[in-house]
Amino acid sequence: MQAFTGVPKEWNEIISQLPEPHFLQTWEWSQVKAKNGWSGLPFVWKDSQNEIVAAAMILKKQILSKGFAARLSILYAPKGPLLDWNDEALRNRVLNDLQSFAKKQGAIFLKLDPDVVLGSGVPHSVEDVPDDVGQAIRSELTRRGWVDSSDQIQFQNTVVIELSLSEEELLASMKPKTRYNVRLAEKKGVTVRVGTLGELPMLYRMYAETSVRDGFVIRNEDYYMTVWKLFMQSAADNQPSAIPLIAEVDGEPIAAIFLFIFAGHAYYVYGMSRNFYREKMPTYLLQWEAIKRAKSNGCETYDLWGAPDVFDESDSMWGVYRFKEGFGGEVLRTLGAYDFAPNKLWYKLYTEVMPRVLDVMRSRGKSKTKQGLDI
Repeated sequence: MQAFTGVPKEWNEIISQLPEPHFLQTWEWSQVKAKNGWSGLPFVWKDSQNEIVAAAMILKKQILSKGFAARLSILYAPKGPLLDWNDEALRNRVLNDLQSFAKKQGAIFLKLDPDVVLGSGVPHSVEDVPDDVGQAIRSELTRRGWVDSSDQIQFQNTVVIELSLSEEELLASMKPKTRYNVRLAEKKGVTVRVGTLGELPMLYRMYAETSVRDGFVIRNEDYYMTVWKLFMQSAADNQPSAIPLIAEVDGEPIAAIFLFIFAGHAYYVYGMSRNFYREKMPTYLLQWEAIKRAKSNGCETYDLWGAPDVFDESDSMWGVYRFKEGFGGEVLRTLGAYDFAPNKLWYKLYTEVMPRVLDVMRSRGKSKTKQGLDI
């Protein structure tokens, strides 16, 4: 395990060649988090031929700046580390190094949530296919003392569309109602275009309206301006990009999504809509346009970014999932976040206190969003 000392573009090129590269491991994402108190620490592992075979962008946040606990920090490698998880020797080498690193850093915990697949399809359905390697890796982490985290930052399950099919085949693979709504939006005069940097404030306001209407918490405007601008301006070969797609009726924006693209993978990360013209089904046409654009950009997959933890109506994600599954994708169930805690006492204290702190912050966040919209 050695620190990466190259330039940002080189980092993105390196990780784009590793298994399951993800935009949350890019240099740009570490810069987003740097504006929110995190430091990006990039590391690589090399083989005997001096070839890079694994990498991890580890985010570090100091908990306290003074006093007895001044050295305490939390570490997180979002969607990392990147490596061939089937290679047992490499896997053990990387995990050993990361555990030693967490101890030396005085970390309360190190969180990992790599895209290690545990199975595909809805659990207990005819499509349910467990992944033996993923199940073995989960057991191995448990033996090593890692714990299934109570704080799952990213979605553990998602819906992924394979883009190897033709556009006609992709349309045919959709559920009839979804395909009907895509065509209905077109007939009702909905059009989709690419947004510009100058429209980001408008898109944030639409996102804020969506959060208030649907009851989820979002961050402040500066955070999203940082994310969207960094990724919109970084587009190049082997570099990540973000494309805002805006649905309009008679030139008026009524819904939008952000399509993120990196290393042959596309992601639907942010979605927003107004309260009017919803009967024209603009969100269906937006997803179809995102699928086509991802395919035209050479992407192999389109990740619809999130599915329920529990696949029934009791889960808060159920309604969103029913919308996503209509596009013909496959449910993928991944490992989720696992924590390695060098100091069990500090970890216990942190995990007991932080949920209460976050509840207060979320409540305040909702109030600030409403106030910003004068609602």
